[in-house]
Amino acid sequence: MSENNTKRRFRLWHGLAAAAALLTVSFFTFTAFRAYSFKQTQDAASLSAEEAYELQNILLTQYPVEHQTLKKLPYNIGEPKLDVWAKSAILVDVSNGSILYEKNADEIIPPASMTKLFAMYVVEEEIAAGRFTYDQLIPLPPESWACNMPPHSSLMFLGKDQRVTMEELLLGLSICSGNDAAYALAYTVSGTMEAFVERMNLVAGDLGLKNTHFVESSGYSELNQTTAREMAEFAAIYLRRHPDSLHRFHSVLDFTYPKAKNLAPGDRPLAQDFTKGLPQKITMAITQENTNPLLGRLEGCDGLKTGYIDESGYNLALTAIRGETRFLSVTMGGPGNNAREGQAGRVHDGNELMEWAFKNFADYSLELKVHPYLVRSFNASQKMLRLIPAFTEHTFTVPYVTGSTMAENLDSVQIEVQLPDFCWGKIEQGSVQGKIVISAGSYILQEIPLVADRSLAKENIIISISDKILSRIFVINK
Repeated sequence: MSENNTKRRFRLWHGLAAAAALLTVSFFTFTAFRAYSFKQTQDAASLSAEEAYELQNILLTQYPVEHQTLKKLPYNIGEPKLDVWAKSAILVDVSNGSILYEKNADEIIPPASMTKLFAMYVVEEEIAAGRFTYDQLIPLPPESWACNMPPHSSLMFLGKDQRVTMEELLLGLSICSGNDAAYALAYTVSGTMEAFVERMNLVAGDLGLKNTHFVESSGYSELNQTTAREMAEFAAIYLRRHPDSLHRFHSVLDFTYPKAKNLAPGDRPLAQDFTKGLPQKITMAITQENTNPLLGRLEGCDGLKTGYIDESGYNLALTAIRGETRFLSVTMGGPGNNAREGQAGRVHDGNELMEWAFKNFADYSLELKVHPYLVRSFNASQKMLRLIPAFTEHTFTVPYVTGSTMAENLDSVQIEVQLPDFCWGKIEQGSVQGKIVISAGSYILQEIPLVADRSLAKENIIISISDKILSRIFVINK
C-alpha cells in the first residue's frame, strides 16, 4: 500500500512538473512572441472621427485659458514701471495674446471712432463671404452725405451723386475716420443703421465681449461703450482674420477725396467755400492725413485706429511689427485740452509702450518642432500610445534675459521634452503623461502637458505578468 502511494505521488508530482514546465515554456514563448510584436509595432492606429471629436472636447474643457484670445504671461516679470498718461491701457503680444502690461484695463469708456473697427470687421466679413467686392460702386443715401452728419464730425466728404467704391469707403473710414463713410457702409450692408449696429453687437456677443455695446457705427455717440481689454481682444482677432487690412487700409498715410472719377457726370473739380456749411454736392478734392500720429514715426507701425469724443478722451488702438513680432496696445481716456495735446499724448503713450515691448520681448516659434510623441504601452489594449500637446500654441513671448542681442537671447531658448519610459495599464484619453518645457535663462516660458490621444483598457493577468518582465527589459535596454 505504501509502495502504491509512493508511485501515485511520484506520478502526480511528475505530472505537475511536466505541466509547470509546459506552462513555463508556453509563458515564455508567449512573452517572446509579445516582445516580437512590440518590436514590430512602431506607431499607434489613427484615431476615429469620434475619438478625435472627444479629444478636442476634453482639451477645451481641461485647458480653457489656453484657448482665450488674451491671457496672462505664464511667467512673472514684476510690475513694469511705465509712464502711461492715458486713464486706461493694455499691451499684448498679438501672436499668442499674452498680456505684457495693463492699467485700469476694465474701465468702461466710450470707444469713440475706434468703433469703426467693428464696422470694418463686419464689412470685411461680408466681402470674405462673397456678398460684396472692394471695387463695386456703392449708392450714397442722403443719410450718408457729409452735409447731414452731426456737428464736428470727422468726414471723408461724401456728397450727392458721387460715385464711390467699397474700397474707397473703407479707406475713408480707416484714414479720415469718416462718420459719413460709417453711415454709407451701414446702409449698404444692412439697409438701416439699426440693423447694422445689431450686426456689430452680435460680433461683440459672439466674442464674449460683455462690456462692449454700440448704438451707432461711427463712434460719435457717448452711449457706445467698451474697455481697453475688450477692444484689444477684438483688435487681435480682427488682425488675425483680416491681416491684409493693415496694408490695404490702416497703414495708408493719406487719402484724397473726391477725385474727378468720383464726381457725377457733368460735375467738375472746383474749389468750394465751406464756411457757411457743407453743400449736398462736394466737388473739391480734399487731402487728409491718417489720424494715427505714430504712422511714419514709430518703427514698424502699420495701424490701427484713433478715437475721440469729449466723453472718452483721446483713444488709440495701435499696432507695430518688427521682424516676426507684433504687439498691440489700446490706450483710452488719454489727456488733452485740444487735438494737438491729445495727439501728443497718443504719441507719448504709443512710444512708451511699444519701445518697451520691443526692447524686452520677442516671439519664438515652435511650429515645426511640436508633434505627436510615441511611447510604449504595456499591459494595455494597444502596444503604442501617442502623446500630443494639450494645446497648440506655437509662439512664445520670450523676455530679454540672456545674450548681448535679442537674436542671441532667442538662441538661448531651451526645449526639453519629458516623456515616460512607458505607459502602464488603463489610460484615460486626455490624461497627462509627459510635458514639454520651454525656458530661457531662469524663466520657464511655458509648460505644455503631453496627453494621451486615446483611452486604453487594462489587459488580463497573464499579459500583466508578461509585460512586467518586458517593461523591465525595455527600461534596461533603452
